Amino acid sequence: MKKALILRALALAAVMSPCGGEDIVADHVGTYGTNVYQTYGASGQFTFEFDGDELFYVDLGKKETVWRLPEFNNITMFEIQSALRNIIMSKRNLDILIKNSNFTPATKEIPEVAVFPKSSVVLGIPNTLICQVDNIFPPVINITWFYNGHLVAEGIAETTFYPKSDHSFLKFSYLTFLPSGDDFYDCRVEHWGLEEPLIKHW
Repeated sequence: MKKALILRALALAAVMSPCGGEDIVADHVGTYGTNVYQTYGASGQFTFEFDGDELFYVDLGKKETVWRLPEFNNITMFEIQSALRNIIMSKRNLDILIKNSNFTPATKEIPEVAVFPKSSVVLGIPNTLICQVDNIFPPVINITWFYNGHLVAEGIAETTFYPKSDHSFLKFSYLTFLPSGDDFYDCRVEHWGLEEPLIKHW
């Protein structure tokens, strides 16, 4: 895989508790307009979060807003053109930084992977397996599922990259499945921080 240079722009807003001389404590934190753009694959991401939960992200390919929960669309709205303008500006800024930098590649972190079911497992009752990948940087990753050693191509969903306070990212992959005592599943993660794919068995 090629190396990538990352530009990340964050705009934070916090609703603060009333305070006197004591330390300021945030009741709620909103991350409004997290922009990520990178040279690898010429890809970008624009998201809104509240208290660490994603409200929506902008699908840059389809140029549409994707709400984390459909009902969120009933209580607020978002003008998608502002997200597209922000991504264009991020790309321009990244181009300038590349020209003026010493071309030092981004530090590659080693991702942490865990696999667990969404709910208590009962044989014969449909469930969802969750592959949680933490400590991702840069945000370029491949997550694939295997069922009894065979690649799975259907019943899979993924989140966008969730930004964290330490500037790394978190991502989830979901696989719907029917629990059976004889079956086994694997989540395989490929990332620049790994010398070889990391496989978590369930």
